[in-house]
Amino acid sequence: DLMKKMQMIFQDPIASLNPRMTVKEIIAEGLRIAGVKDSKLIQEKVEEVLEIVGLVPEHAGRYPHEFSGGQRQRIGIARALVVNPEFIIADEPISALDVSIQAQVINLLNDLRERLGLTIMFIAHDLSVVKYFCDRIAVMYYGNLVELTTSEELFKNPLHPYTKSLLS
Repeated sequence: DLMKKMQMIFQDPIASLNPRMTVKEIIAEGLRIAGVKDSKLIQEKVEEVLEIVGLVPEHAGRYPHEFSGGQRQRIGIARALVVNPEFIIADEPISALDVSIQAQVINLLNDLRERLGLTIMFIAHDLSVVKYFCDRIAVMYYGNLVELTTSEELFKNPLHPYTKSLLS
């Protein structure tokens, strides 16, 4: 049950996608694990999430190596969305992408958060992206939580020296 409520988007889109599976198989894997056996329903759900992330249903028969980095990350996002989670952990989801593609993926995640009512834990080192995307920010230093506040307050009044160094 927890896996249905929580999903993950990984940092490196190519390393997180099985090169021997088609996009349909990759996305459908979560449904199959959840016990969905109806192939027509699986096909519909896969096509639906592909469209939600900005890809077309025809991409379902292709393999990961046939896509750009941004498209691969969209496949990873679709894989996370297919089981209708409430919470997504996005571990540096844009760090392996070109700057122009980073903005597209951030805007997609923002749109999904609003449209689907998702909670997204966005893990990143780039505080400008964090400021744009996050409502609340937790700063960790050597595995310890050193600051937890609103995005606005963190940038206005950073308290911890590590936070100050990140901002500089």
